[in-house]
Amino acid sequence: MSPLVQSLTLCVSIKSEQALETIEECDQNHHLIQSLIRKMEQEGLDVHNNRNADHYGTLAHHLSLIRNKRCLMAYVHNRADIVRDLAWRVGLELLDLPPEIQDKLTTLEKGYFKNHSVAIKSYMGKVGIELNVDMVPPKDPYIKIRVVEEIDQGIVMSDKTTSFTRHSMHFLKRTDAQPYIAR
Repeated sequence: MSPLVQSLTLCVSIKSEQALETIEECDQNHHLIQSLIRKMEQEGLDVHNNRNADHYGTLAHHLSLIRNKRCLMAYVHNRADIVRDLAWRVGLELLDLPPEIQDKLTTLEKGYFKNHSVAIKSYMGKVGIELNVDMVPPKDPYIKIRVVEEIDQGIVMSDKTTSFTRHSMHFLKRTDAQPYIAR
């Protein structure tokens, strides 16, 4: 297993129990805020200008609610970053992901991965550039390859027809050779 895949398997699965607890806490804070505001209105107090214990209680619950929302949004944003990073590093097909990583993604995250991949593929098709071939720019656009397995005769590269017989050596553009190196 490559070091990249090993590092990505350390990505934990979404902690749905903790997220649900935080959402429950947000609901509780919302209900407490509403009940404190109703109590102040029933007492005939101005909700916006009165500075009593109920006002400060409402403020504390409101700030807690905002903090929890921000934490949830940061958590979801971080997960989205991980999913986007997977698409660029591992591949644009969900099936390219190792099972240990797929198991840690939720259904929504898998859908996001697919949508993100479709958007990237669509853009690459319109522009005509393969963006995820190699994330590190090469020192030289040409590479020297040795054929390990014979490939069908008459494969057309960008500027010439090449015969890939077993153990033959070729000097090709990296972009032309990349699909065959991955085989």
